Amino acid sequence: MSMISDGNPSDPHVGEPPRGQDGDAGPWQAPVATGPLHATVEVPGSKSLSNRYLVLAALGSRAVTVRGVLRSRDTDLMMEALRTLGAACAPCDGDPTTVRVTPPDQGVFTGRVHIDCGLAGTVMRFLPGLALFADGPVSFDGDAQAYRRPMRPVLDGLEQLGARVDYLGEQGFLPFTITPPSSITGDTVAIDSSGSSQFVSGLLLIASRLPHGLSLRHTGGALPSMPHIRMTMHDIALCGGSVRMPQEGEWIVGHGALQLPQGITVEPDLSNAAPFLGSALLAGGGVSVPHWPYRTTQPGGMVPDILGSMGARVWLDDHECTGDDSSTATVSAPTPHASGVLRVSGTGSIHGLGTYDLSAAGEVAPTIAALAVFGDTPTTLVGIGHLRGHETNRLAALVDEIRRIGGSAEELEDGLSITPVDHALMRPATMRTYADHRMATFAAMIGLRLAGTTVENIATTRKTLPDFPGMWAAMLG
Repeated sequence: MSMISDGNPSDPHVGEPPRGQDGDAGPWQAPVATGPLHATVEVPGSKSLSNRYLVLAALGSRAVTVRGVLRSRDTDLMMEALRTLGAACAPCDGDPTTVRVTPPDQGVFTGRVHIDCGLAGTVMRFLPGLALFADGPVSFDGDAQAYRRPMRPVLDGLEQLGARVDYLGEQGFLPFTITPPSSITGDTVAIDSSGSSQFVSGLLLIASRLPHGLSLRHTGGALPSMPHIRMTMHDIALCGGSVRMPQEGEWIVGHGALQLPQGITVEPDLSNAAPFLGSALLAGGGVSVPHWPYRTTQPGGMVPDILGSMGARVWLDDHECTGDDSSTATVSAPTPHASGVLRVSGTGSIHGLGTYDLSAAGEVAPTIAALAVFGDTPTTLVGIGHLRGHETNRLAALVDEIRRIGGSAEELEDGLSITPVDHALMRPATMRTYADHRMATFAAMIGLRLAGTTVENIATTRKTLPDFPGMWAAMLG
């Protein structure tokens, strides 16, 4: 057994190595699975939780230590941005994943500064709200690829609270400058967050600091990734905040102090675990992930049940979670914050999902798509139209890359459909990643079965995994 640990675009073809990352010397040769897997993969901390905890720590009144923080490009950008805004944010105890955060004096953030968001949605959408509490204007910029990620709803919300937003390029996108109001008088905001749950989360995170709290209303169509919004609500409550959702699309947050609990530990990133777990279906054998939470707010918590529907057998510790009446959600947790070892095994046979609503966990769509390419029946993933506004237009990118290797896929208004083809008709290719970490892991999964597959700019995986190629190779033994 191997043990692995981690040391609004309409055209997806705009990918380039992100600023701040080294590009590849050449395409990465994706390894092929030559036999069943027998691996245990130590997955680093959740990016979503890490960056929420870091922001909430900076909004508190006293220093706090956060353990298990993911160290990747996105979290490093967040830590550097918080330092720029006047919070102390540094590793401690000789462990880079243990981070001490000290809020700025009197809760006033530093103005007249420039924030580099890179390509991190959590940085570009969570930190503009902190500018309301700064002593001067704050400018935000990022990678060229980031200029295509929509920003307007969260900025409209800040304008409704009295801030001034000056766009330095295209309206509704990076770069821009936020000038805080002399005093915050508003307490009601209405925005269309159908493009990303991060617009809601970005406003909820700062709502407790507003003098009168916040009443927030979503005005658009279906909300994507409700689990991420519930994660934000849960984290605010952990800090002593009062947030409730009287009905879907409406939130009421009371004014009050926030304080992240001392020594809080970040869960493993369950969405980052998905490509490794899914590999058990592609190659056969088993892959285990330790520290899997019995209860979680992460959308990646849905992955074991999805894999079970595709033909995997799943265990959480000694409890098998496969079957019509069983799932990881039905396993009783021995303690409130218990975690265990999740194990997924497969035989190499993969079932199609039919029509499957993935709106609650759209970020794992590339993983599920890679499996569906080799399924025994078609799969149609719906509820994920918002993926067009992620690091790239993921729907168009997935369709293009599946077709590049001879597969069959079609982009739909609200998702994509994948129809398996005879493996003999498929061909290896150099797969594009569009500066999108999940497109890179999608390509790596394809390479497990399609010998000769190469992947451009595998370094883009550093966005959320410091050493994906090393972890992938170790999984294969």
